[in-house]
Amino acid sequence: MATGQAAKPARTVVVAGVPDGLLHDEVMADILMIHFQMPKNNGGDVEEVSYPTMNKGVAYVTFEDQEVVESVLKKDEHRLEDKRLSRYYPLKVTRYCENVFSSVTSVLNMSIFKDQFVVEDLIEELKKKSTALSFGPLQANGHISVQGSFPAITLLRDFLLLKAKSLSEKDKREESKSHQRAKRRPQQHRLTTETSNFVRDADGEKQVVVLDTGVYHYMKRFFPRTFQVNDDVVISDITDGDVTTVYLGNAGRRSDVGQVLRVKEKIVNQSIKLHKALRKERIYCKEHARDEKRRYKRVCDSLKLCFPNVLTILYDTYIDVIGNPSEIFEFMKEVSNRI
Repeated sequence: MATGQAAKPARTVVVAGVPDGLLHDEVMADILMIHFQMPKNNGGDVEEVSYPTMNKGVAYVTFEDQEVVESVLKKDEHRLEDKRLSRYYPLKVTRYCENVFSSVTSVLNMSIFKDQFVVEDLIEELKKKSTALSFGPLQANGHISVQGSFPAITLLRDFLLLKAKSLSEKDKREESKSHQRAKRRPQQHRLTTETSNFVRDADGEKQVVVLDTGVYHYMKRFFPRTFQVNDDVVISDITDGDVTTVYLGNAGRRSDVGQVLRVKEKIVNQSIKLHKALRKERIYCKEHARDEKRRYKRVCDSLKLCFPNVLTILYDTYIDVIGNPSEIFEFMKEVSNRI
């Protein structure tokens, strides 16, 4: 592929520090386009300027040629100057990175299908249906890791739940015909137990939302009102690696499906906004290097006052850093300087 034909993300930079509210948005976008087309700013032909964006004071500039991105990034200082501005404004220009939340890993427990399907055949069916996903080897305990885009993981989950639900309903029909309670094998019992949430969801008693774990924690930390409910709605969650499943049920005696659905809609809408706005970086620590882990944690904690909207989540072998792209870039640079 020729350089100028590179994908849009590779030809885009993130521009932070754009003066907000001084001029009409169209005028500011025009000033940015002029700035990044000027030779003195190492610029070139601009294909598109996205401004305003979901992040205050942040714009996205896409060039026609990827080489211009490299040139623009090499310039030590970008100063936004124009006769329509009363003074110059320093800009922070960084490379655009596609949302890291687009790649997540989840572990599936396929053992619950053991008595109904040949698990290996079911996995082959999943691979054909989900070509965008990468499947790891099937473990002896029936677990298999899956990696890919978050939407693709969600679709895979929905497909498996439909499979499980159909088996659960089949069991019920067979029990109804026999008019007796046959003792189920442990695997069948687990199937009914693990899929009961979905069956109840279909009946309107319980709702399910699948979220990226990082987005879930960010929502709970910075948007706690999203999860604030009255005594009639109960929220619980199960985290499986990069994926967190949130369950919403009615706790009152009188069923109010509409109330549960409203809470679900609020969570879904907020998560969509954050998926588009946030970026996640991962700091890896050596598995047995406790001192290194403590050092990274100490540095991250010391930066909280300077970056109040950045969330750090500490795990055994890594630290997730979540926030808007421009702040994450500066945060990671500070971490690198202090380690």
